[in-house]
Amino acid sequence: MMERFGWQERLCTERLRADAWLAGDEAEFVRMNADSRVMRYFPRPLAPEESLEFLGRIRRELEECGYGLFAVRERAGDRFVGFVGLHRFDFDADFAPGVEIGWRLLPEYWGRGYAPEMAAACLVYAREVLRLPGVFAFTAVQNGPSERVMRKIGMQRVKEFDHPALPAGHPLSRHVLYEAAFR
Repeated sequence: MMERFGWQERLCTERLRADAWLAGDEAEFVRMNADSRVMRYFPRPLAPEESLEFLGRIRRELEECGYGLFAVRERAGDRFVGFVGLHRFDFDADFAPGVEIGWRLLPEYWGRGYAPEMAAACLVYAREVLRLPGVFAFTAVQNGPSERVMRKIGMQRVKEFDHPALPAGHPLSRHVLYEAAFR
């Protein structure tokens, strides 16, 4: 379900809503990105200033595109869960440029089905509202939990590739690529 508010859509599921970032979200966002469990499949946890810089980029993309990585909250209680959404990417790969779907949740919300629930809503938004031709998802080959989310939301595995942002031989450089094609 989508509701209009301001310059973007609010995505709602039975248990969650994804919408604009609030001023009070910074502390939880910093905590999430500093958690070694959350950042296990990234090169390293983020320092507080790196998280705030990242949040600035997220907010700018939302303003510029009208979509991006949305703040996700539980509808009951309004608690910050993490982010799920869409992000434009353009790096040296044969499938770039494109739009990726991504998610990151606080550990206390893992195992509840929140990532696939909201990611599925984002795919509907990408197809029906944004009318994108398709959406990609990628992660390090070791990241079984994210790959399971990709399969649960109906994305198809395309291939493996070496992520150009990581040096050759880095333990996380090999990635899997999934796609949801809407054409």
